[in-house]
Parts: sequence; C-alpha cells; structure tokens
Amino acid sequence: MAPYEALYGHKCQTPLYWTEPIFLKVSLWKKILRFGHKGKLSPRFIGSYEIIERIGPVAYKLALPIELGKIHNVFHVTMLHRYRSDPSHVISPAEIEIQTDMTYNEEPIRILAREIKEVRNKCIDLVKVLWQCHSVEEATWEPEEAMKK
Repeated sequence: MAPYEALYGHKCQTPLYWTEPIFLKVSLWKKILRFGHKGKLSPRFIGSYEIIERIGPVAYKLALPIELGKIHNVFHVTMLHRYRSDPSHVISPAEIEIQTDMTYNEEPIRILAREIKEVRNKCIDLVKVLWQCHSVEEATWEPEEAMKK
C-alpha cells in the first residue's frame, strides 16, 4: 500500500485529465526573451496544449506547436496548469469587427463621470468613458478635448 493511500484511505489522483487542455508554465528567462519584459504583467503560462501520454508518475508528454519544436515535449507536473474554462474568457468574433491588419476601432458609448484635475496650476477636464464591447469596470479617464474630436 502506498503511503498516500495508507494516510488518506484512497489513491492519489492526478490534477491533470487527458481530455482537458492544460497550460505550460514559462520560466523567467524564457519570459524575458520571448515577451520582452518581466514582472507581474508578463504571462506566467502559455498554451493550451493537449496531453499525449503519461511518462512515469510525475511527467507528461505534450503536443506542442511547430514554433516550440526546439523544446523537449516532456514536462514535470509542476510545470503544468489545468485550464478551467470560463465563458467570460471567450469573445465572439461578431462583437468585434477586426480589420485585415488585425486592429479594431474603439467606439465610446457614453460618459459616466466628469472630473477636473489640477496639474501645476493648470486645470484639465477629464471624462470617464464607457467603451464599446467593454464593461463598466474597464471604463477609462480621458481628456475631454480628445473626446470632442
């Protein structure tokens, strides 16, 4: 009997499942080299990838894309993170009209608030703008002159 099974009364379950996609943890140096910056806004995980097979008790072989072909495709379980799907992560293409150069136009919907900010004896009129395809939490403060244009 395994020590885990003796202690808890059931076999140890792996947190990874064959049918679910997983993310791969990015090391610090690879983050800096690939994404150009470090810190809290740099991505911690990349993916999602499928598990091809289990190699030993704590290693998994992944189906990696061609651009990651130079990386060995067997990873320790600590480098993997299960993806839990969330409908709020998915944005339908009909909501955003993407141009051929992969950009889209932000359209203001309405002004939520007004504020006058004083900087070095100069008053700047600011407005809080609600943008198309964004929630109220994502509203931004913009100069009123820029919004009149």
